[in-house]
Amino acid sequence: MNKPQHPVPTDGFVHITELIQAARGRAYQAVNTVLIDLYWQIGEHISHKIAAAEWGDGVVERLAAHIAQTQPGLRGFTRRNLFRMRQFYDTYQGEAKVAPLVRLLPWTHNLIILSQSKRPEEREFYLRMAVQEKWASRDLERQFQAALFERVVLQPAKVSAALTQIQPQAQNVFKDAYMVEFLGLPDGHSELDLHRGLLDKLKAFLIELGRDFCFVGSEFPLQVGGRDFALDLLFFHRGLNCLVAIELKVGRFEPEYLGKLSFYLEALDRDAKKPHENPAIGVLLCASKDDEVVEYALSRTASPALIAAYETQLPDKALLLSKLHEFYLQDAGDAASAGEAP
Repeated sequence: MNKPQHPVPTDGFVHITELIQAARGRAYQAVNTVLIDLYWQIGEHISHKIAAAEWGDGVVERLAAHIAQTQPGLRGFTRRNLFRMRQFYDTYQGEAKVAPLVRLLPWTHNLIILSQSKRPEEREFYLRMAVQEKWASRDLERQFQAALFERVVLQPAKVSAALTQIQPQAQNVFKDAYMVEFLGLPDGHSELDLHRGLLDKLKAFLIELGRDFCFVGSEFPLQVGGRDFALDLLFFHRGLNCLVAIELKVGRFEPEYLGKLSFYLEALDRDAKKPHENPAIGVLLCASKDDEVVEYALSRTASPALIAAYETQLPDKALLLSKLHEFYLQDAGDAASAGEAP
């Protein structure tokens, strides 16, 4: 007679799978660090040989052929890649702040940043962001196409004084504009089109928002008195430890929108916020905005809020590069003037 089958306890299963995943992650990172160190050392050797006029381009080509002959099946050591390793070393060997970051990223990410960055500040920005956000290579490529660095420098997020006081680091979390080109929205789209599109492409939207954002709900219900209200989108930010309410507007920003958003934030803080959480933050995501109107509106509001735009097309990067060049020229001029002051 068969013994009765007892249910197998699964209490510790999740913990075991988490341990396995964590170990695999550490193993992958260890392998990646070894590879990056190898490429660094090869780049250093080639750089020193060329600088001492002991090697020329022809020697590097023969080195690639030698590796291919003596290490059959080993890929990635072509003449072109060997010179990339030299460029990699030459670029970062004097950069004590960012050199450790390159070892935290895969070689593909390093090549993207190395080839597409125009300034040291831009390289450092993308290195730190790629490590922080854990972008896949295609996401990193998209951020370059979306000119994230140029936008962050030229168009910092516009937040209320209340938000700055409650969450000083929020300036680094939010953006002045969010790229939603992945929605493929037509001209004349409705708020419903935008709302549905963001839900359908929620993973892409979360990547655009940032790694610490977690989705809570759509048309989140709020009941105040005898009336029912629905908040467009509700998220939670792990780093800021607070709810983030997003209201969508397909037209330009109007000052009266802040009143409704403030009402929603008050309702969230009274009825949805947990005791250990910080006050909720509100984001008005509009199709367009006048920066002067935004500045006036935010200057008097007591709510921790910000106004941002959503862009349905990637920006003109050439135009932003030109503006960035002017920005750095102005910055250098101001620094020189300050130095000449008595």
